[in-house]
Amino acid sequence: MSGEALERRKAWEPSVYYALGKESFHFAGHDISIRESLDTFGALIWPGAVALCQFLENNQQSVSLMDKAVLELGAGTGLLSIVASLLGAWVTATDLPDILSNLTFNLTRNTRGRCRYMPQVAALAWGQHLERDFPRGGCRYDYVLAADVVYHHDYLEELLATIGHFCRPGSRTALLWANKVRFQSDLRFTERLRSAFHTTVVCELPQQEVVIYRATARE
Repeated sequence: MSGEALERRKAWEPSVYYALGKESFHFAGHDISIRESLDTFGALIWPGAVALCQFLENNQQSVSLMDKAVLELGAGTGLLSIVASLLGAWVTATDLPDILSNLTFNLTRNTRGRCRYMPQVAALAWGQHLERDFPRGGCRYDYVLAADVVYHHDYLEELLATIGHFCRPGSRTALLWANKVRFQSDLRFTERLRSAFHTTVVCELPQQEVVIYRATARE
């Protein structure tokens, strides 16, 4: 790997790889144990996910997930979906097919017997078969959650289209997106989001270099 490529990779990899591929957290009154996989970036814990979990736990009066329908894009290890479930939401955690096995394992281990609703898992490739798999007439969510889904990849337009499918005019669905800026592509995507949706910053964490946005469709 060239020096330039190595530096680019280091810029968006987690700064710490956890021992034995496991990490423990405590949210919503419960200990959470996450099994990671070093085989794919989708099965690692990213700082945006931890930041959004903290935000949801600390702002339950303004962002109540109790009995709300929630969809997570790029759920990865499932930490964010687990916390949303523990906070009372009916959760659908989505990611690519090769991520779902580890995602299902973590969700089941950390939510069984603890939640009002058992979280569901579904395959979702951004921009593909959205109307077939998540028809507008049958799928309505109160919140769409996303954490560190914008990084150095070639699917940002598909990601924006996917957000638009769920956060469409008249749906009243709100996106909560936590992001750590690593590349110019992060800034470009943020500008695209701002132009397409009503977007506000709800939390800034300078030490973690993470910003949390709330976005809804323009009517």
